[in-house]
Amino acid sequence: MSNTDKIKKLIDLREQARKGGGEERIEGQHSRGKLTARERINILLDEGSFEEYDMFVTHRSHDFGLENQTYLSDGVVTGHGTIDGRVIYVYAQDFTVFGGSLSETHAAKICKIMDQAMKVGAPLIGINDSGGARIQEGVKSLAGYAEIFERNILASGVIPQISAIFGPCAGGAVYSPALTDFIVMSKDTSYMFVTGPKVTKTVTGEVISTEALGGAEMHSTKSGISHFMVDDEEAGLLMIRKLISYLPQNNLEDPIQTTTSDPIDRLEDELNEIIPENPNQPYDMMDVILRVVDREEFLEVHSRYARNILVGFSKFNGMPVGIVANQPNHMAGVLDIDASRKAARFVRFCDCFNIPIVTFVDVPGFLPGSAQEFGGIIIHGAKLMFAYGEATVPKVTVTLRKSYGGAHDVMSSKQLRGDLNYAWPTAEIAVMGAKGAVEILEGRKLKEITDPEEKQAFIDEKSKAYNEKFANPYEAARYGYIDDVIEPRNTRFRIIRGLQTLATKKEMNPPKKHTNIPL
Repeated sequence: MSNTDKIKKLIDLREQARKGGGEERIEGQHSRGKLTARERINILLDEGSFEEYDMFVTHRSHDFGLENQTYLSDGVVTGHGTIDGRVIYVYAQDFTVFGGSLSETHAAKICKIMDQAMKVGAPLIGINDSGGARIQEGVKSLAGYAEIFERNILASGVIPQISAIFGPCAGGAVYSPALTDFIVMSKDTSYMFVTGPKVTKTVTGEVISTEALGGAEMHSTKSGISHFMVDDEEAGLLMIRKLISYLPQNNLEDPIQTTTSDPIDRLEDELNEIIPENPNQPYDMMDVILRVVDREEFLEVHSRYARNILVGFSKFNGMPVGIVANQPNHMAGVLDIDASRKAARFVRFCDCFNIPIVTFVDVPGFLPGSAQEFGGIIIHGAKLMFAYGEATVPKVTVTLRKSYGGAHDVMSSKQLRGDLNYAWPTAEIAVMGAKGAVEILEGRKLKEITDPEEKQAFIDEKSKAYNEKFANPYEAARYGYIDDVIEPRNTRFRIIRGLQTLATKKEMNPPKKHTNIPL
C-alpha cells in the first residue's frame, strides 16, 4: 500500500468515526431535539480548538453477537480544546452508538482524559447521553463506572468538574454527575434517576412518568440535583462557557481577573431607600445584588431551588466572587433545610477554588416546625455553619436588615472568621424580633394583665425599648462584631476596597486528614 493509500485510509477512517452510528441514527437524534456528541463539543469549545483522543478505539467484547457490531470511538468522544483560550478537557457520550452505553473501553477513554485533566490542572466537562451500562459486557461495564467514580472523587476540589445531562442518565450512571461540581439539564430531553418508572411501578406500585420522576424540572425545583435548567442544549453549552469564566483552572490558581468600565465608586442612591419601613414587608434581594456588582451581571446557581436563598457568581471590579444572599421576597428569607444545603455546598465550592465570598444578610432565623425538625434542620443548618467557618478565602459580609438568632451566627458572622463585616443603618442584630422577645422576657407580667388594651400598650412599650436597644447595628458594632456601619449607596465601593485589601490574605486550617462535616 502506497503512502497515498495509507493517508486516504486514515482520512476515510476519520470520516467513518465522525459519523458515529450512521446517518440514520444521527437523524433520529436530531428528530428528538438533540445534538450529536461532536456537534455539542463544537458549540462548547472555541472554534477549531478540539483535539480528539482515541478516535479509533473499539470495544473488545465477543458475547451476544457484539463482535459483529463495532463502531470507531465506541460511543464516546474525548479530547481537549479551549474555552476563551483556556484549556478544557471534555468527553461527550454518543447516543447513536449502542445508545451511548458504557463499555470497558468507553470507560477507559473517559478515565484517560480525566487523568490527563488532573495532570495538567484543567477543568473537566462531561456531556452525558447514555442508556447506561452495556449489558452485554456485564461486570466490566460496572467496573468501568467505578473507575470513573473514583477519579471524580480524587478530582473533587482539585479541578472544576461540570456535567451536562442532554439525554438519559439512569442507574449507576447518575453517580458520576452527582460527584461533580455543577449539573446542567436540558428541558424535555434529559432525565436522571436511579431506578426508572417501570422498576418503580413493579417494586412500589407507584405509577409515574419519566419526566415527573427524573426530568429537568423536577431536579431543578424539588431535589436540587440540577444547578441549571436550560431550554435547549445550545443554551446549556453556552451557559457552561459563561460558568467557566468565573472559575480558575484548578485549586492552585486564582480566578482570572478581567477589566471593566464599571466605576469602583459608582453610587446607587436607590439603595438608601430599598429597605421598607415595615420590617415585615419583603423586597427583592436581587435588586440589591444587581446594583452593586459589575454591569448588573449575576450568574445565579440553583435559581429554581430553595429560593429563600440566592447563590451565584459575579464580579466586583473584574474580580470573580461567589455571592450568597438571603431572599426576603421568598419565605421572608428564612433558612430551612434546602436553603442550608444549597448555600453550604456553594460556599465549599468557592473555598475549594479560591473564589472570595460576599454575603448579603437579611434572615429572620431558621424555619420552625415539626417537618423541619424531623428532617434534620439541626444537622443541615450545621452544614452551612461548618462551610463558612471552614472557608479560608476572603469573606465580606453585609447585613441589610434582620440578622436574628442562630441564623445570625451561620451567615458568615465575625465569629465564623468573617474578614470584613459591614452593616447598613437598617440592620437589626439580635437574638429574636421584639414581639417574641417581649413575650419571653415579660411573660409573667403579661399573664397578670387581663385588660387587652392595657396588655397591648405594655407590649408596644416594651417592644419599643427592645427595638431601641437591638433594632440597629450599633450594639454589635460596639463590641467589634461589625467592622463598620456603611451608607447603603456606597456598598459597591466598600466591598471592592475590602476585596482588594484581602487579596493577599493567608489563613490555614489546623493540619488534618480531612474534616468530618455533618453530612
